[in-house]
Amino acid sequence: MDHNANGKKLTTNPEHNIEVFQSIEELNKAAAEYIITVSNEAIIERGKFTIVLSGGDTPQRLYALLSEKPYREQINWNRTFIFWGDERCVPLNDKRNNAYQAKLILLDKIDIPLLNIHSIPVDLPPVVAASNYEKDLKVFFENDPVHFDIILLGLGENGHTASLFPGTKVIHEHAEGIRAVFVQEEKMFRITMTAPLINKATHILFLVTGEKKADILGKILNSSAPLHDKYPAQLIKSVHGDLLWFADQEAASLIKQF
Repeated sequence: MDHNANGKKLTTNPEHNIEVFQSIEELNKAAAEYIITVSNEAIIERGKFTIVLSGGDTPQRLYALLSEKPYREQINWNRTFIFWGDERCVPLNDKRNNAYQAKLILLDKIDIPLLNIHSIPVDLPPVVAASNYEKDLKVFFENDPVHFDIILLGLGENGHTASLFPGTKVIHEHAEGIRAVFVQEEKMFRITMTAPLINKATHILFLVTGEKKADILGKILNSSAPLHDKYPAQLIKSVHGDLLWFADQEAASLIKQF
């Protein structure tokens, strides 16, 4: 799909579609334009737009951009439905809660119906929260396959994405669904979409910024054979859509070019 990104396309392993931007600001503007394009196409085709947000620090400026003019006016929020790829099992008003961060930065500043926002119910026990969110998705999609228009993902320095962490059972999950996972290094439960569910999205967009991510991004994109146990982000492969990486120059500095 064409979009208005001004990034430089790298010639890397042909499996990867990566664009590199001179600054984080340019990356975020390109990501906002990409989301707007996908939203307009989805609404024209199906009358609704489904987007899965990611957490962490990386997408926060993107969410802020989407809450501002001119981007805010270019999305039909009444027909936009928002979900999350993963969530920390912390109180709903905890600053570490992905949905709470998105609420403060984006959702409180746009005119979107409350019923269009599908956050993960982390006020419930983890396994129950995962089960209930999976049911919520099935109800929303009316028992058709759960298939999102776009999923935003980040990349952890340890190779995780969503809450697919190295050494956890969920990275070996073959079913499309929502799972509770205990992350030992954080001593915390998280709720996450499984890789097979993420891979069904029409568009998957990784956002990777900063020199701290250069080593892991290089390892993931340079490796000739996948190491899923070590780098779970390599599990993400679009089944019938496209997978795109947006990185700034610092994050992309160790990617081999061919």
